[in-house]
Amino acid sequence: MKEAFNTVFEGGTAEIVMKKSRFIATVQPVHTEEEAIDFIDGLKKKYWDASHNCSAYIIGTENPILRCSDDGEPSKTAGRPMLDVLLARGLTDLVVVVTRYFGGTLLGTGGLVKAYQSATVEGLNQSRVITKQLGIKLQVTTDYNTLGKLQYLAAQEQITILSADYTELVLLHLLVPPSKFDNLSIKMAELSNGSAILETLGQVYFTMLDGKVHLL
Repeated sequence: MKEAFNTVFEGGTAEIVMKKSRFIATVQPVHTEEEAIDFIDGLKKKYWDASHNCSAYIIGTENPILRCSDDGEPSKTAGRPMLDVLLARGLTDLVVVVTRYFGGTLLGTGGLVKAYQSATVEGLNQSRVITKQLGIKLQVTTDYNTLGKLQYLAAQEQITILSADYTELVLLHLLVPPSKFDNLSIKMAELSNGSAILETLGQVYFTMLDGKVHLL
């Protein structure tokens, strides 16, 4: 699994006008190609009276699915330039549709490329772009005498403690970046003289929003 990638947490909408033509960009996070296609089809119904509904999407991190459509505009003047913007920003798991209402003046090939790229950029600017990071969920069972040492170590290593359950023993749930996992495990074993029980609970993606960890 990829350790980190950029995507959209919340989509946005933006509009630009070029030579009286309106270009409305709509951005949406998606996780499958089916979701992307459904979103495109939905906007085509919403903007049924538009001249064009051009689109681009990227799905996945390993061998990603890349698709784009000019939807009747001259070849490679709309969809591909939109896709290039997404690629340049290192984004995935999102779809962008740029709807055009023709204003009566031809823009030419260069003008169209500029318009569709500019609209895509503005749409992304109105979206919430995040970095998803890979983390390992680690469960640590320890006694109260060792708890403070382990909490101090987590703070030193900037490891997030997701939760703590206090009974006869203490059950900590940590979120550990893969690059820190082996070293952290060794240090915890040393600090607890081998008494702490460590159990991995799988890998998850997470992001930091407003100073808080969000599992994705």
